[in-house]
Amino acid sequence: MIKREPKRYGPYEGGMAGGVGNPLGPRALYLYANGQDTYYRLHGTLEPWTIGTMVSSGCVRLINQDIIDLYRRVPIGTKVVVLPAHGGDLA
Repeated sequence: MIKREPKRYGPYEGGMAGGVGNPLGPRALYLYANGQDTYYRLHGTLEPWTIGTMVSSGCVRLINQDIIDLYRRVPIGTKVVVLPAHGGDLA
């Protein structure tokens, strides 16, 4: 996000506290594989019109109330499967 919009997100390169103004919304689930950060996140958004679009640097945006609910119910270590948007044959 910093590379894509340095003016907007550059000031937060070192991180920022959660809260109303956080671009990841009220909660974020950080995805790891084999103990390594994948840099993918499941998170809420303050811009719900962007859900389902390719604006989030590989993250999955959810409506804020959905990520709050998911965050409460999903234990650390839960397996996450991300399916392709197009061309993914599940049969």
